[in-house]
Amino acid sequence: MKLLRDTWLVFERYFGIFIHNPVWVALGVLQPLLYLVLFAPLLKPIAAMRGFPPGGAYNVFVPGLLVQLGMFGAAGVGFSLISELRMGVIERLRVTPVSRVALLFGRALRDMFSIVLQSLILPFGLSIHPFGVVVVLLLIGLIGLLTASIAYAVALAVKSEDTYAPIVFTSALPILLLSGVLLPMSIAPQWLQNIAHVNPLLYAVDAARAIFNDHLGDASVGEGVLILLVLSIIAVVIGARQFGRAVA
Repeated sequence: MKLLRDTWLVFERYFGIFIHNPVWVALGVLQPLLYLVLFAPLLKPIAAMRGFPPGGAYNVFVPGLLVQLGMFGAAGVGFSLISELRMGVIERLRVTPVSRVALLFGRALRDMFSIVLQSLILPFGLSIHPFGVVVVLLLIGLIGLLTASIAYAVALAVKSEDTYAPIVFTSALPILLLSGVLLPMSIAPQWLQNIAHVNPLLYAVDAARAIFNDHLGDASVGEGVLILLVLSIIAVVIGARQFGRAVA
C-alpha cells in the first residue's frame, strides 16, 4: 500500500509539471506526423513487392510509428533527471521516506501517460478493433516504461548530458532500423533479419501490425506483449536500484 501511495505522489508531482508544459506533447507527436505525411507515401509503390507485409502501406507504417513514438518519447527523459541531479533535487530526496521504486515508477508512469496520449492521434482514420486499440496502447505503454526505466538508470550512472546524449542517440538508430519501423524487416536480407530478431522492439512492431490487420489472435500479439512485459519488469528493477544508489 505504501508503494502505491508513494508512486501516486511522485506521479502527481511530475504529471503537474507535464500538464503545465503542453508544448512537449505537441513536439512529441510532430515528428511521427511528419514521417506519416512525408515518408508513408513513398511506401505505396513498394507495398506490392514480394515480402512486404499485408495490409497496405499505412497499416504497416502507422504501427511502426507508434512504436517509434514510444521509444523516442521516453528516451530523452534522462536529461531532466540529470538536471535535477545538478540542482540538488535528488539530494533532497534522501531525507524523504518515499520508496526508491516509487521514485522511478512514478516518473515512468508520467512518461507512459504522455506517450499513450500522443499515440491516440496517429491511428486516426484507420479501422481498428476497439480491443485492438487497448492492446496497442498497452504495447506502447510498456515500451515507454521499458525505455524510460533504462534512460533513468543510464542518466543516474553517467550524471552528465555530454555522456548521456551520445549514448542515447547512438543506440537509438540501430534499434530503430532493426525494429522494422521505417521499412519492414521481411524485405531485408536474411542475415539482417537474423540480427533483428534480438531486438525486442521488432516483436512489438509485428504485434502492432497484426492488430492493425485485425489479427488479434495472431501468436505475434501475445509474444510481443509478453516480451515487453518481462523486459519492462527487469528494467524497472534495474532503474529502482540505480535510484537507491543515488539517493540512499
